[in-house]
Amino acid sequence: MKGENNMGHRFPYRWTLNDAMFTKDKGKVFSCFACGGGSTMGYKLAGFDVIGCNEIDPRMNKVYVANHHPRYNFLEPIQTFKIRQDLPDELYHLDILDGSPPCSSFSMAGNRDKDWGKEKKFREGQALQVLDTLFFDFIDLAKKLQPKVVVAENVKGLLVGEAKTYLRKIYKEFDLAGYSLCHHLLGASTMGVPQKRERVFFIGIRKDLMPLIPCEQNLFDSIPKIDLHFNESPVLFGEIYVPGVSDRKLSDGKMKEYWENRKPEDTDFSYSAVRLYGKRICFNNKYVKKDEVCSTLTSNDDALYLFDEYRKPSREEVCCISTFPQDYDFMDEPFSYICGMSVPPVMMANVATEIYKQWNRVFDNER
Repeated sequence: MKGENNMGHRFPYRWTLNDAMFTKDKGKVFSCFACGGGSTMGYKLAGFDVIGCNEIDPRMNKVYVANHHPRYNFLEPIQTFKIRQDLPDELYHLDILDGSPPCSSFSMAGNRDKDWGKEKKFREGQALQVLDTLFFDFIDLAKKLQPKVVVAENVKGLLVGEAKTYLRKIYKEFDLAGYSLCHHLLGASTMGVPQKRERVFFIGIRKDLMPLIPCEQNLFDSIPKIDLHFNESPVLFGEIYVPGVSDRKLSDGKMKEYWENRKPEDTDFSYSAVRLYGKRICFNNKYVKKDEVCSTLTSNDDALYLFDEYRKPSREEVCCISTFPQDYDFMDEPFSYICGMSVPPVMMANVATEIYKQWNRVFDNER
């Protein structure tokens, strides 16, 4: 893999598909809730063969297909996909089933328990869904396909407060599906990703394969053991900053007024709002400072503004922040939305690499 500014990181944050060499020798992966393909690129970087995807959003699926050309592409809700009787035989012999169930109901920035159990639509206007049950549809699919390993990424809000009820249910349902489970809260900035993204990764292994991996005991169960501690040096925004570039629409009026009244110690626009109008608003509009790691990239196009220039991060900078390839074809879709919605490829590549490295006997078994 060629990449500029690798700086000793396992995977480069600035790279291109044109320079990438995907070995596809580690095992077969199928991706659910595939979005624009962030996790898929991570598995590819780690040497896995991603053979297909399931996605509900036609616009995201269009981008995914254009870049990844999956052998099996299922554009439909997971609720109908999981009950299909015509799935290819190859899907019943997966090494990894991957998924990032939509997680806004559990996000620390959202309404949390006020939205639990309610039907909601995504931005592109798909069918109404109860977002907090999609994780269990994913587990149903795992029970049906019986892959060797299951990997599910979600927001850290699942580990906080009343959401722990869902956490316990996730463990219970995976157990009933035939999997032993562990979870890890990981920080992207420790993995060579230029943003402060924190996510929880659930990693499950089929129970009959447990003797092949390291395990630890608690009072009642044998728990799969995997070391997912990463210590890569942080990538400050100054390292990916591209001077003189302004290729995105700006919000004038109040937003520009808040920015013009910023002070060096401010982290977001709310400080100016309080000083000017006595209201703590716009706290989700973060400053990007050159001497700091960028805040979490989200799907909100108005979330990040450079502190030193009145502009948003450019396409090149966003691709670096999210570790998407510089030559990724976003087609006519907003690159900031796709990158913000997706698992950073380098984050997933690190996780997938460690799963294979530490559990290699699982992937070598019966292959």
